[in-house]
Amino acid sequence: MLTTVLRARNAYELACVEVYSGRAFRWAEAVCAALRAVGRPYLLALHGGNLPPFARSNPVRVRRLLAGARLVTAPSAYLVEQMREYAPRLELIPNAIDVQAYPFQLRRRVRPRLIWLRAFHEIYNPSLAVAVVERLRRSQTGVSLTMVGPDKGDGALERTRAAIASAGLDEQVRIVGGIPKRDVPARLAEGDIFLNTTDIDNTPVSVLEALACGLCVVSTRVGGIPYVLEDGEDALLVPARDPDAMAAACSRLFDEPGLAERLSRNGRRNAESLDWRVVLPRWEDALERAARRAS
Repeated sequence: MLTTVLRARNAYELACVEVYSGRAFRWAEAVCAALRAVGRPYLLALHGGNLPPFARSNPVRVRRLLAGARLVTAPSAYLVEQMREYAPRLELIPNAIDVQAYPFQLRRRVRPRLIWLRAFHEIYNPSLAVAVVERLRRSQTGVSLTMVGPDKGDGALERTRAAIASAGLDEQVRIVGGIPKRDVPARLAEGDIFLNTTDIDNTPVSVLEALACGLCVVSTRVGGIPYVLEDGEDALLVPARDPDAMAAACSRLFDEPGLAERLSRNGRRNAESLDWRVVLPRWEDALERAARRAS
């Protein structure tokens, strides 16, 4: 990144730098320092549900970084609300997807086929999905869970496998690892219920992809999730780390007439409102305004 900033400094007028918490924040600081050194203005795009607590722990660093930007964006109302005090010029530009790449299938009735699609990292709490399956199989026959995502190396994948073995779910739960982006729609089409088990989140693209495909989303109510999903309308939201509540929400989809169809239909509408054709003009406007301020 730093090499690109320096070597290509005559090839761009404005840079866009993504900002995350933790170690990634250092990279944003380094890149922005390099951009200032070569006299190039930049726009900052905030990401990640863990950024607000990081900012509260590092307010001076965060304010200093954001103050140097021509414009600061955030992909959710949650991040705008949480980060406004650190960046007065903070604008909401939501995460976007190419909705046409995700074939829609209306789920009028759902099968007990569950999909989990995130990275195997502790903040996404993959073991919770296993605990949900363990509870559902007590009342539902044919329950299955497919878990898709790369291993981030913090031990979450090993703990998930141990939970599967301990619960005797080797035939019900399948881990397929990471897949290319182009294969996501086909993998999602294999299930009817999408589990989002995360402890920390903002506006996960995987949830938007599930909505676009018409899956019924059952998610923890954390971070920016309630700003994106409406409980009972386009998803079912439950407390974090509560397998009983998540399993009960899934059971509602089997038992309540019309619920699955309502979530499926409204979820697709939600995703369509975040299509690139809707969001791209907002990015173009933001980039033009940031470039004018820089000139």
